[in-house]
Amino acid sequence: MYTYDLMETGCYYLVKEKEDSPVIMIKVAVESDHCLFVQRYDDPMATEWKLKKDTIHDIIECLSDEAVKKWEAHFFSNKDAFYEEDDEE
Repeated sequence: MYTYDLMETGCYYLVKEKEDSPVIMIKVAVESDHCLFVQRYDDPMATEWKLKKDTIHDIIECLSDEAVKKWEAHFFSNKDAFYEEDDEE
């Protein structure tokens, strides 16, 4: 078990929140004295505050800048592919 306190602001991480949960990507956006504001890139995308002392099952890796750029290129080029356009007027 790890805690959110190990994560750095501005970094993207692949994590498992619980032992049997899927791998998700998170980004630590803001740090306060006792909490972290975290962006979750799962379905649906969400944001939330976590106490630094909150536990997390596994921090698999901190993504490199190069890996983040590759992910962003893929994510932003495909994010609208799953949404149907509403042509009804």
